[in-house]
Amino acid sequence: MPKIKVSGFRAVNEIEKCEVYLKGHMQVLIDYNVMKITSYNKSWMSNPAAYVLVAEDADSGEMIGGIRVEVAKGLYPLPIETAIGSMDNRIYDIVRQFAIDGGVGELCGLWNSKTVKGIGISFFLTRAAIAVVNQLRFKTMVGICAEYTLKMFTDVGFEINTALGDDGKFPYPDERYITRSLGILNAETLESANPYDKERMFGIRNNPVQTREEVGIKGVVEIDYDLIIRDVDNILYDQENTVLKYTAPSKNIS
Repeated sequence: MPKIKVSGFRAVNEIEKCEVYLKGHMQVLIDYNVMKITSYNKSWMSNPAAYVLVAEDADSGEMIGGIRVEVAKGLYPLPIETAIGSMDNRIYDIVRQFAIDGGVGELCGLWNSKTVKGIGISFFLTRAAIAVVNQLRFKTMVGICAEYTLKMFTDVGFEINTALGDDGKFPYPDERYITRSLGILNAETLESANPYDKERMFGIRNNPVQTREEVGIKGVVEIDYDLIIRDVDNILYDQENTVLKYTAPSKNIS
């Protein structure tokens, strides 16, 4: 049975590990000849509201996958704003409104190594990233995904935002691909996730440090979760870098 460690951290506190994550992400993009991805850059490493989850082989320590959660604070644009803003500038008002209404974050930068293709690393990381939303204190999660990953994202609760683009579709990162604009309108309750995935995500959320078996595409995987995110930035800003005049998400998020 494969054994994997999944851990999370604030990007600015673990620059060396961020560099390893970025190298792995770059290799996957090279393998698939897709380089015009807005989430692939280094700016997020200095973003105090960027958080990273990584998967590592429990025996060798090799990083085999990763994902990021970036929270909108007005200091850095979300990757979705950079990706589709030139095609549909309504995304800026949508992000701002969500930021005012309980906060908004984006799931981005997902990758897994070819060496573990088919195990289910992307699914495990996606569920884990959604599970830590209660620690990062925002209500709505957004993102973009390719057609071939759409089912995975809808299983965990994302819904297509048909108000943007062509019924939610965009030619991104280039005309070879169709990308969907997505959102989980309540990342606290996960009410739009299917029951199995909802149960798994709340299981991680309620007990972020644990070892459990997860069912992947090729069978059972043992995962050692260490998902207490330390030193979370809880200050919310608007686009003029001043503190927003609204109540932050409840400290009693379940």
